[in-house]
Amino acid sequence: MKKLVLLVIWTISTIAVNAQHKAALQEWKDQKYSMFIHWGAIYSTLGGVWNGKPVTVGYSEQIQAHAGIYSDTYGDVAKRFNPENWKPDSIARLAKAAGMKSVVITSKHHDGFCMFKSAYTGYNVVDATPYHRDVVKELADACKRHGLKFGVYFSLIDWHFPEAYPISSHNSDPITEAHHQYNMNQVTELMSNYGPMSEIWFDMGSLTASQSQDLATLVHRLQPDCMVSGRLGNDAGDFCVMGDNDYPSYKVATPWQTPASVYDETWGYRSWQEHGSVNDKAKQKLEGLLKVASRGGNYLLNIGPRGDGSVVNFEKEVLLRIGKWLAVNGEAVYGTTSTPFSTFFDWGEVTAKANKLYLSLMHQPENNTLVLPGLTGEVTSVALLDSNNVKLPCRIRTGEGGMEIELPSKFKLNDRIRVLKISFKGGYTVEPQQVQKMSPGEHLVLDRHNAEKHYSFSGVDYNSYYRSTVANSWDIKITAEMRVIPWLAFTRQEKDKFINLRYNDRNQTVKLEGTDSIEISKPSRVLNWSSMYVAGPYWNGISWANGDIDKINVSEPWPQENGKPWALKQWKNDQTYELPAEWNNSWYIYQEITAAEEGPYIVRLTSGDGIQVFLNGEEQLVHNNPARGFTQQEYLVLPFKAGLNKLVVKVYNRFAKKTIFSIDKKVPQLMYRQRLQPLNLKKGELFSYSWELYNPVSIHRDMRLPNLELHIAQ
Repeated sequence: MKKLVLLVIWTISTIAVNAQHKAALQEWKDQKYSMFIHWGAIYSTLGGVWNGKPVTVGYSEQIQAHAGIYSDTYGDVAKRFNPENWKPDSIARLAKAAGMKSVVITSKHHDGFCMFKSAYTGYNVVDATPYHRDVVKELADACKRHGLKFGVYFSLIDWHFPEAYPISSHNSDPITEAHHQYNMNQVTELMSNYGPMSEIWFDMGSLTASQSQDLATLVHRLQPDCMVSGRLGNDAGDFCVMGDNDYPSYKVATPWQTPASVYDETWGYRSWQEHGSVNDKAKQKLEGLLKVASRGGNYLLNIGPRGDGSVVNFEKEVLLRIGKWLAVNGEAVYGTTSTPFSTFFDWGEVTAKANKLYLSLMHQPENNTLVLPGLTGEVTSVALLDSNNVKLPCRIRTGEGGMEIELPSKFKLNDRIRVLKISFKGGYTVEPQQVQKMSPGEHLVLDRHNAEKHYSFSGVDYNSYYRSTVANSWDIKITAEMRVIPWLAFTRQEKDKFINLRYNDRNQTVKLEGTDSIEISKPSRVLNWSSMYVAGPYWNGISWANGDIDKINVSEPWPQENGKPWALKQWKNDQTYELPAEWNNSWYIYQEITAAEEGPYIVRLTSGDGIQVFLNGEEQLVHNNPARGFTQQEYLVLPFKAGLNKLVVKVYNRFAKKTIFSIDKKVPQLMYRQRLQPLNLKKGELFSYSWELYNPVSIHRDMRLPNLELHIAQ
């Protein structure tokens, strides 16, 4: 009985904690737009200059490494730091005037100098500078006074800590145990001494999975409402982070953020930085904010104050102009959800609220007409936010394809971004553009080729991040009343895994066991496999190719510009081979397969830290290796067409001493089958299916279910 009571208490407390975290995460997502501040006592004082000359290599906040400055010489610069123009309340007021909802400051960058009082090093702003005041504390208090959320950036590498890994050119260094404990101690200080934190923005380093989890657990224990950035590594973050100044051309399914700087060239102050036009820069960064909001993310825009604490006037003006626009048009950003459309538009971006759509027009629409595919609903008004919501006389046409809004002929943007607010009576619907249709007698197959993919960002560290697929979904329309029997089909790759399978609003957990199996490729099938060719190594990440895969020709170097010749190898399928392993490099293996007829064929692939597979120019598979340092194998169904097929396998190396691969074709050609409950479907019904892993290690981790299929037949 006592055990039962304890179990009930634990269950209730777990539910409460999860609910609290979910609410805090939603509050973080609602911020939409925040201020990033790169300010360090030493690098901001230097301002991108050493020995009287501009340091033109790399970001200015990393000047110690790029200029090759001795540690003691670099540290002496702190004695000059006495920022007479640092006014935390002015920073907070600027953030508010810019329309930002929180502020994130660099508590410690890669140089290891702490902008907060730390008991674990004298290399901090209180003990090592004439200022003798805690910068993080001052700004945290100012943000609290002005109603702003507050967070900190924390570098996981430290060029000053004696027991840290030596400085590298890439900053993705392992973390020694002594260094990890040092980080744990300083993160404890930050989470304990500065009031509520909205987020902690970890950066760089290459932690073990347990080190990443240690830090995430520590933060959540001390500050349950503090969000952890994905750059902690090993998929331990609450939100994933795009690359610097990166705007995805797709929607992301998990919480995410784009970090951006006023200048792409630097984050910390650079005294010789060229500024350009304030208008052009403000418009560029506003477009960035709207792109991010339309795709459901948060935008973290950086400024780099001078060493004396003053904000560069150009950066201030950029922020104020964005803030002026938001003061009028902020309704299209704050409290909105991502675009309901599955396509993006040349004329601008879309955000949404209940009964409302916001169309942020960045470019003059062709023929002054907005085509909104799949949109239905009763429009009550079309208004311009920058004209006091005055109704705009528009001609609205609706049909099977959606809705067209023809703007008045005199409507002009005049190089401005203007927002149309479309209001609906009783809401609106947007029918998906990617709809599978099913008629009586048809056999519908839902798989990776026709799915809408739901993405996140996954990786062990910064250099191994890639766009992961965390769910697949489909929309199906029925042309006539029918009773159908769905079943799942999968290979040994998926067998015994658990998935969440959702049909409309009904969710069930399914173990992929298989009640029977079928052979999808007979031994008599004629397939001719050519010799293998190899190109590389090439520097790259996991999820992008160095050249156009469609233009591979083994008689020429690839890529076509600055490429290396393809090397013919006397390698054979079904054997494992080793290639030299160079850091953050990939090798490409090319093979031609001639098929007498169209059909699927299962291969087994061996790889190391990451793999990407293309067939006839189309990506079939991409993922990393969360276990790092071990080889991995998997089965992949290749949809061969009749005639010549071009197979490209890219194997990526980040940690291993050898790059290992194989392409095995002597594997069982079996697909397992598993029946689901029959469905009674009505004519004209639009229903949906989706799946994701059940209870994944992380919401960012790739499903790795490439061969899972859902068959629907009468």
